Amino acid sequence: MMTSLRPASLLLALAASALGPAAAQPDDGHDRALRALRAGEIAPLPDILATVAERVPGTVIEVELERRNGRYVYEVEVLTPQGMLVETYVDAQDKRILDSRDSTGEFGPE
Repeated sequence: MMTSLRPASLLLALAASALGPAAAQPDDGHDRALRALRAGEIAPLPDILATVAERVPGTVIEVELERRNGRYVYEVEVLTPQGMLVETYVDAQDKRILDSRDSTGEFGPE
């Protein structure tokens, strides 16, 4: 059964899913994300989710924070009301949508 995740729950899911066994390490991804947030390198997750919701309505099922080319990027997977899985990539600092696509490429780059 698929349920919507609230932002606080989603942040915990982000930390757990993105880290797996590494979560037990003293300098885990959650700590790095928190430092990046405090340093202004990434926007708060609720802001990122609001940006994605404007572009892709549906239920967020997974969020990952990745480092690409020296910048943080959120990958947000959304299940649309039509049952399509859409991956949206968002610049974690300026909240700009970099790419949004499903298996058919319907959403395409911004």
